[in-house]
Amino acid sequence: MLGVARGASSDEIKRAYRKKARECHPDMNPGDPSAAERFREAEEAYSILSDGEKRQAYDQFGHAAFQQGGMGGAGAGFGGEGFEEVFSDIFSTFFGGSQQGGGKRSRGRAGRDLKYDLEVTFEEAAFGVEKTIDIMKRSACASCGGSGAAKGTSPESCQHCGGQGQVRSQQGFFTVSRPCPVCSGTGKMVKTPCTDCNGQGLKMRQSKINVRVPAGIDRGQRLKLRGEGEAGTEGGPSGDLYVQVHIKEHPIFRREEHEIICDAPISYATAVLGGEIEVPTLDGKINLKIPSGTPSGKVFRLREKGIVVLGSNRRGDQHVRVMVEVPKRVSEKRRKLLEQLAEIEKEEGDAANRGGIFDGIKNFFT
Repeated sequence: MLGVARGASSDEIKRAYRKKARECHPDMNPGDPSAAERFREAEEAYSILSDGEKRQAYDQFGHAAFQQGGMGGAGAGFGGEGFEEVFSDIFSTFFGGSQQGGGKRSRGRAGRDLKYDLEVTFEEAAFGVEKTIDIMKRSACASCGGSGAAKGTSPESCQHCGGQGQVRSQQGFFTVSRPCPVCSGTGKMVKTPCTDCNGQGLKMRQSKINVRVPAGIDRGQRLKLRGEGEAGTEGGPSGDLYVQVHIKEHPIFRREEHEIICDAPISYATAVLGGEIEVPTLDGKINLKIPSGTPSGKVFRLREKGIVVLGSNRRGDQHVRVMVEVPKRVSEKRRKLLEQLAEIEKEEGDAANRGGIFDGIKNFFT
């Protein structure tokens, strides 16, 4: 009946059944009274061959296995695709699962989720920003409004399943539902497809989407935009758009969660005598007071000059590490002054009066 070889796979049997069901469907054969019978035979053949146990019995005993006293008819027993569907129907019957409106299933298919990689600057991630992105996605066809039918026409209810999208067959004490092979479970038939989308109801097009990047977002985090993915079909919801955020490296600042770290050079004179230096922050330059005797590598804290803590009004701190700058080239005037300083340090025993590690070294040799 289905025209498949004895060793045909489940997928081959399924494809053959769908092809035969379309060929024999009464809607496709108006005026042919035998079409309905051929269609019923195709359904019976598929109900047997899609069930492993019944297929084995058919291979051994032929049609006799399903006559009176055999396996209880073509629909009896469990196995194959029907097994999960049987229990799906039981669950729906007792707990109201997915059936609605007198047994009509919701056939809408959700659209696919999409992903987009968005790069923002260090400052945009710190303070937040709105971006407009362009993406290509499948959206409802403008010509047919997503129906898949040509202008002036509309999808018709599938006569085979009565618009239910499901066909039912009896398997022992249970009623098994399968997606209708004629309408592929949609419950509708498009006889005159839309030429713009070839009857799909969806068409690729470019879309502009506004993305609000919140202040304090960190690298590796992503944003979820509900309903901004691809359009659904048959009234199903649209998918979601996931925006993966990538943050550009900053030439000065480094980030650790909501804290900012940067280095600031200071001169030897400033380290010894003290003074003020200009320090960059996300809010602009500020003056930082350097006390006398500041060692290279000392870290100063600038409160609330860091990154906004995501989802709050609080900000982290900025940490400024000062590094004594050693010039590679010095003028003749500076060289003479440094030579004089070196002589003074020798005379005053400067290293011996510094404390810390120097005291330890002095004590070790005395």
